[in-house]
Amino acid sequence: MKAFFTTRVLLALLVTVVFWASAFAGIRVGLQGYPPAHLAILRFVIASLVLAVYAALSHFRLPQRRDLPGIAVASFLGITFYNIALNYGETKVPAGTASLLIASTPIWTALFASLALRERLRIWGWIGILLSFIGAGIIALSEGHGVHFSRHALVIMAASCCSAIYIVMQKHYLGRYSALEFTAYSIWMGTLLMLPFGRGTLQTVTTASIESTLAVVYLGIFPAAMAYLAWGYVLSHAPASRTVSLLYLIPVLAIFIAWIWLREIPEPLSLLGGVLALAGVLVVNLMGRGAPAPTRAIPLKAAA
Repeated sequence: MKAFFTTRVLLALLVTVVFWASAFAGIRVGLQGYPPAHLAILRFVIASLVLAVYAALSHFRLPQRRDLPGIAVASFLGITFYNIALNYGETKVPAGTASLLIASTPIWTALFASLALRERLRIWGWIGILLSFIGAGIIALSEGHGVHFSRHALVIMAASCCSAIYIVMQKHYLGRYSALEFTAYSIWMGTLLMLPFGRGTLQTVTTASIESTLAVVYLGIFPAAMAYLAWGYVLSHAPASRTVSLLYLIPVLAIFIAWIWLREIPEPLSLLGGVLALAGVLVVNLMGRGAPAPTRAIPLKAAA
């Protein structure tokens, strides 16, 4: 490997992948005691507090006033809607299958970037997008247990789509803010925008099981705070183009963790759709891109 893959960078990358992969199973456990919105709120209140401590120690800059409206829109799409929608989808969709659907985020990102940022895609890029669309459709059809699409799987696909818009918007701000700063702004603002959906949250805490509450605490500290901090460290020390491919391990690890933790495994048809979706992602990123993106461009993530 090249010199930029130091031991610390590799460790941070491992932490990111494992924690993000574990989030899908953690959400399923949390949903046993919490409604989707309450789970998202508690998780990100915890994450916000952890990031506030880190920001105070690291002397984060405050965002400029002119950037607040755009950051608010990005935060709503990438944090508020994404997490509530993913939680809702996982009330019916197994953790491993949800991770396969979220893994299509890079495809949506490539599509939106080609439209909004005029990033050129080669013919192989469009072939990869088509492959991933077919794969995601097979997953949604499989979860529908028949000839109709699963509503919950489609909601997760909508979450993936909103995450892609967030990534494209985030790219605009990374010329002025570091990856860690923008992540912190997004999580804080996204958490605030979740609060209107939080009626009855405190009452739910008193009735939820210890296992579900511990899962929420885990989700807030590790996948939602520590993993983002680790990913920010990776971005600041290694080229995104060299590291993003390792994020494609997330669905594989998510399926394995869900099997160990929950004894869940996706339907064979869902696995087939996942293979096609991931194949499409690889085709787009390895053969489908035109001119290289700017060096500070955010990579295509597949986080929970």
